[in-house]
Amino acid sequence: MPETIRPAASGAWALVLASLLWGTTGTAASFLPDDVSPLATGAATMTIGGLLLFAVSARPAIEAIRDVASRRWLLLGAVGVVVYPLAFYSSMDLAGVAIGNVVSLGTGPVFAALLEWLFERRGLSLLWAACTAVAIGGVALLAVGGHGAAGGGSVIQGVLLGFVAGLAYALYTYCSSRAIGTGRRPRAVMGGMFGLGAVPLIPLLALLGAPLLQSAQTVGISAYLALGPMLLAYLLFGVGMRTLRSTTATTITLLEPVVATLLAVLIVGERLDPIGWLGLALILVAVTVLATARRPGTRRDTP
Repeated sequence: MPETIRPAASGAWALVLASLLWGTTGTAASFLPDDVSPLATGAATMTIGGLLLFAVSARPAIEAIRDVASRRWLLLGAVGVVVYPLAFYSSMDLAGVAIGNVVSLGTGPVFAALLEWLFERRGLSLLWAACTAVAIGGVALLAVGGHGAAGGGSVIQGVLLGFVAGLAYALYTYCSSRAIGTGRRPRAVMGGMFGLGAVPLIPLLALLGAPLLQSAQTVGISAYLALGPMLLAYLLFGVGMRTLRSTTATTITLLEPVVATLLAVLIVGERLDPIGWLGLALILVAVTVLATARRPGTRRDTP
């Protein structure tokens, strides 16, 4: 029994540490000047971090890419890797750090369950439908009770982009789990998937990234986002995905929007109306109940 529990526990703690790092991304990005596009921030973070992830695991990553069994999951997951940072940072830019994080990460378990149904034909229960309805209601309340950075309809746009980010996040999380299930080491999967995802982001970074080099502050923030919440966090993420299902992983990483919200309120100075706080609570409760109820055990099942 100890041999069974210990890997799962270490994987869970690895995801907790990764979530704490991810929770700082919005607050760190909020200190970038206004002329730095959220697309540039997302492209820089994922391009630099993705290439570094590939560099630290080049040989096994290349082997994983060459292997037919794992390659299809790496390529599909790379689509999520490309889309996620662009939608995530844009969501925070429009709707604010708190709302962008809660919607992007909070919808992850819902989309993860849909992906498991699509690829593995795992049934969607009445509990899933009920929790999803509650979470969607929470998103609506959050949109009404939040205050976006640009005002007007920006919160709604940010929430929609948060849904896109949530789907992309669930996609590469699920594909990571399936690729590791083919027998590849987590570091090889992370390096291969994020290395592939970094390639199409290079032209976007070249086009929009110049403002990131305007001062020591912008360079420092960019370096932190690439090395901390990207490189280190996703190495930890890989450790977690070795022993946990994608739905379990997306549940644990709900710690990230909680941390991000607290930092946004305490440091960035964002605020939510009472109805917004109610919406936030509904989302976190609904997706936590959903994902934990669907979790069959502490160890990841073999796909």
